[in-house]
Amino acid sequence: PLIGKPAPAFALPQLHKPEASFAPKDLQGKVWLLNVWASWCVSCRQEHPLLVELAKKGTVPIYGLNYKDPRDDALRWLQRYGDPYVLSIAGAEGRVGIDYGVHGVPETYVIDRAGVIRYKQIGPVTQDVLEKTILPLVAELQK
Repeated sequence: PLIGKPAPAFALPQLHKPEASFAPKDLQGKVWLLNVWASWCVSCRQEHPLLVELAKKGTVPIYGLNYKDPRDDALRWLQRYGDPYVLSIAGAEGRVGIDYGVHGVPETYVIDRAGVIRYKQIGPVTQDVLEKTILPLVAELQK
């Protein structure tokens, strides 16, 4: 239901630097991905290697929303499996997830230069979805 609508506004502390905050308006003018993840999420492990590889290519910046997760657990998980995110934000209470219509993790959003949600992937990103849907959309939006 949020596709074609502005990404909900928020300001949350960064996972690695809780004294600093992040808000989607900080990325106005850029195409980016918001990936909702958690250390307790089994399906997040499934998509995580793909996100790490995507981040290495630098095609599109990936920002993480750590969902309903204790900070220490999230930091340990990223240290263990790799950190594909430019930064992650701490959404321990889950309010931002509700605003974004998160049904479960993982979920990934493609957000355009104007801050509008252009695509929502419910469940893990797969190689097929990445190659056939997300990357072509990102390329089009970056023109």
